[in-house]
Amino acid sequence: MGARGSVQTATLVSMAGKEVLMSPKAHGTCTTAVQANLRWGVDWETADRICCFNRHYAEHSGYFLTTRFMDAKPEDGEPITFYDSVSGKPLYRAPQGRTWEQFIAESRAHGWPSFRDQECVTDNMRVLSNGEVVSVDGTHLGHNLPDSNGNRYCINLVSVAGTPPGDPNQQCAEE
Repeated sequence: MGARGSVQTATLVSMAGKEVLMSPKAHGTCTTAVQANLRWGVDWETADRICCFNRHYAEHSGYFLTTRFMDAKPEDGEPITFYDSVSGKPLYRAPQGRTWEQFIAESRAHGWPSFRDQECVTDNMRVLSNGEVVSVDGTHLGHNLPDSNGNRYCINLVSVAGTPPGDPNQQCAEE
């Protein structure tokens, strides 16, 4: 195994999750519904269905291009933090180790925001043995689809359009 394969495997071991993360809770696999005020104008019903009542499906390919997400390009080159749409915990910070243009080009090519190992907030996300990517709180995020460049986390924008805890825009839709 080459150096890239060793790093790829070590990263997955550190993020390995157990199926129990996705056990039934008060709201599907989540404790509550998704936040009421999701970023980039993502559809709340789609977000709730994909995040909390889904294990296999995704928003349609290219969905992120139909939202205001493309307006989020950071002016100063700093990465954007992507938050769990249910808990508000940070899940990814991107782009890192590449430009915004490279991040968007890869995401366009695959149809969903595509994150790499260095962009993961590993305290808050896990990869199950079947490749499903989830939050530590049971939110379905997407799937790990490794390629020749390493792990590629193909993630639903609706799953990472939340706001951080304490943000005045964050509230559960059920409140």
